[in-house]
Amino acid sequence: MDEQRPAPSPTLSGAELQRWYWLKEELLVLARQLGVPRGGGKQELTARLAAALDGRSLPPPTPRARTSGAPLPEPLTPDTVLPPGQRCTQQLRAWFREQVGPGFRFDEPMRTVVAAGCTLGEALEHWHATRERPPADIGEQFELNRFLRRWRSEHPGRSHREALTAWAAHRARPRPAAPDRGVQPPERLPPGPSAAVTSGACRDPSSPSSAPPRS
Repeated sequence: MDEQRPAPSPTLSGAELQRWYWLKEELLVLARQLGVPRGGGKQELTARLAAALDGRSLPPPTPRARTSGAPLPEPLTPDTVLPPGQRCTQQLRAWFREQVGPGFRFDEPMRTVVAAGCTLGEALEHWHATRERPPADIGEQFELNRFLRRWRSEHPGRSHREALTAWAAHRARPRPAAPDRGVQPPERLPPGPSAAVTSGACRDPSSPSSAPPRS
């Protein structure tokens, strides 16, 4: 029989909390019950809750970089310094498009390097160096987005409803054991409902009856 996901409650251990997938709304409710600060991203909140459940000291909050949206002094050159927390402004977009053409965009690698602080020349080198790379992994707080991207790459042509049904089945299972967080084991994603199911009456993606059986 499949193991059932427990309800998020103060009786859980930190390890048990981290075994399962949770909506951030569920984690926020648990944080209110435990009197734990609710700020930060999902990953940070989960670590804070796990510490509280185990009776450990809460981890220090992640420092937030100050964002800078003030215009940079003109003229912009490769030696212009971007301060930490720099925003991806129209001023920067115009400069990068002058250098690489109209196809420039602030994708995830570029947003990361701009916010980290560097010179425009270093950011431009980063643009060219990252053009042949596969899309960067999405942060753990965006589990649904990461799952959907991978599921669709493995099941081209399937519908969004099928993807959500597969997500419901995936989320109902404990996280795969991975002692080394740096090397994640391959995980087989649920295939979603068959065409016979999706051609009939619409089912609630979160309904247990619509989730595909585990192999």
